[in-house]
Amino acid sequence: MLADSFGRVATDLRVSLTDRCNLRCAYCMPPEGLDWLPSPEILTDDEVIRLVRVGVERLGIREVRFTGGEPLLRRGLAEIVRRTAELRPRPEISLTTNGIGLTRTVATLREAGLDRVNVSLDTLRPEVFRKLARRDRLPDVLDGLAAAAAAGLTPVKVNAVLMRGLNDDEAVPLLRFCLDNGYELRFIEQMPLDAQHGWKRAEMVTAEEILAALRAGFTLTPDDPRQRGSAPAEAFIVGGGPARVGVIASVTRPFCGSCDRVRLTADGQVRNCLFARTESDLREPLRAGADDDDLAKRWVAAVAGKLPGHGINDPSFLQPDRPMSAIGG
Repeated sequence: MLADSFGRVATDLRVSLTDRCNLRCAYCMPPEGLDWLPSPEILTDDEVIRLVRVGVERLGIREVRFTGGEPLLRRGLAEIVRRTAELRPRPEISLTTNGIGLTRTVATLREAGLDRVNVSLDTLRPEVFRKLARRDRLPDVLDGLAAAAAAGLTPVKVNAVLMRGLNDDEAVPLLRFCLDNGYELRFIEQMPLDAQHGWKRAEMVTAEEILAALRAGFTLTPDDPRQRGSAPAEAFIVGGGPARVGVIASVTRPFCGSCDRVRLTADGQVRNCLFARTESDLREPLRAGADDDDLAKRWVAAVAGKLPGHGINDPSFLQPDRPMSAIGG
């Protein structure tokens, strides 16, 4: 098992397939973009599958989520999904995406074995989308959501980040849109993972503010906390149900004590927390001929050193050097 010294066991693997993205969201990267990882440093398709297989067959991984950057930019994505679905025991396979390109790829991904998607959607207003993402692609995202639902990748989940002065007035419209279309909405507090290191706690829209805004338009009832398990989202029943909305309050309501996630970056580094400042290299041992036993032992050792929490609320907290686009969500 991938167990740490605090009794937590990682069963959910987040695999970043690329650090590249076709948007420039303000909470992630600067308008001019970033210097992408050189291609030779990126894990090949075979290397990705090798490490995922070690995780599933030897280390108890039960869920695999492919992330980025934007994972739809990975040319071999469908084949990676197909080969992951062939592993035994078969893990649940999901994808976190900005939705651009889903309309042309979703059928292939579904056939390959993809179970569900999380799509980022922070606004329903084209002019605000252009400000936030610095691209005019809102129709593509909306079409991608509809295509995912039509393909049966349900529940289709929507991730939204509210930013003060930009889209902090859209909590109710976003939830109404998701209810009307049968999507499950998750609001995420803005986290200190931007490449510019410009995050300021005082400017962050908090979970309490999000919930207060939602209650102005809806009746919310806390869901049974026993149903949450290790899920990052605190769920609320909307109206009389069955629809739910979630809030992922990583900053103001940390859930580190129940974390079951481990991350593999596009260049083959194990990260046992989004905010970790250290990584453990699996790419170089893999390329040097390490067998599966050795890779598994290195992975176990990496997770064993996981800290009790992310430390955002500690005065000594330092933002990780890598931004979200290079870590994977």
